[in-house]
Amino acid sequence: MAGKGGVGKTTVGATLGIAAASVGLRTQLIELEGHSSLGSPFGLRPLPYEETKISLQCRLQPGGSLSGRRITPDDALFEYLGAHGLHRIGGRLMRTGAIDVVSTAAPGIPDLLALGKIRALEQSGESDLIVVDAPAAGHALTFLRSPAGLTDAVGDGPVREQAEQVMEMLGDGSRCQVMLVTLPEETPVTEAIETAYSLEEDIGLKLAPLVVNGLLAPIDGLGRALRELRGRSREATALRAAARFRQARGKSQVAERERLSGELPLDQIGLTQLPSPHLGESDLVLLASQFNQQISQLVSSGGRPS
Repeated sequence: MAGKGGVGKTTVGATLGIAAASVGLRTQLIELEGHSSLGSPFGLRPLPYEETKISLQCRLQPGGSLSGRRITPDDALFEYLGAHGLHRIGGRLMRTGAIDVVSTAAPGIPDLLALGKIRALEQSGESDLIVVDAPAAGHALTFLRSPAGLTDAVGDGPVREQAEQVMEMLGDGSRCQVMLVTLPEETPVTEAIETAYSLEEDIGLKLAPLVVNGLLAPIDGLGRALRELRGRSREATALRAAARFRQARGKSQVAERERLSGELPLDQIGLTQLPSPHLGESDLVLLASQFNQQISQLVSSGGRPS
């Protein structure tokens, strides 16, 4: 999941997790250190490093499950060293903050450690779908470019081997796709378009259907009610102003979605704006239902499901 900060990327990531689990997929949510709060709607903030099962109130099809974990470069390095019989060295590195020194000497190492752990999870086959809440758009590009940068910067060895393996995963559309999230507003749409071209052309990643978040639900009869509204009372004046504002916002959202369609040849999934300032699991279940319904429509019409 990628997108400009504030567009609801993390919420959509959690929604996708519920949507996938509800149709029978073994799904794992991954948040990255300092960039996400994927576990918040489920009362888990932050998620632990070890995979943690998330119990859902909604009904799941047979086989469906949802879990989550938080990946940090320190934990990924410690686990890697432990797997190669170097527990003691790993412990010393963590205590002395050596990872910070290495990161300064070779920028991109922390990102590669996180991506390497994600690749290991993907290779294990224990999950049907892994949802990674990437950093905000600009940082996401740096995060995803890090393996290529390291292959240019280092010679033969474990770092280069890991980077090449991660690049292979990122470049395989059957294993990895980026789902962009945006709001139907001018600045987020513009950034989504720019990010999409950078991801596809500069990095070589495949793009999944794009999610347009925060859509206003249509209000039947709003125009008629506005025309019929009479009087000059303060209440009538306020109602007319609110109705006109709502109409203008709706038209603006339609125009931005049309601009998005004109500049990006991607299928779109629209999620409605919910009135609650703090979304919980029940809200995400509602959004997940919208998500699955539109995915089904894309599949039946020959579109490109994620």
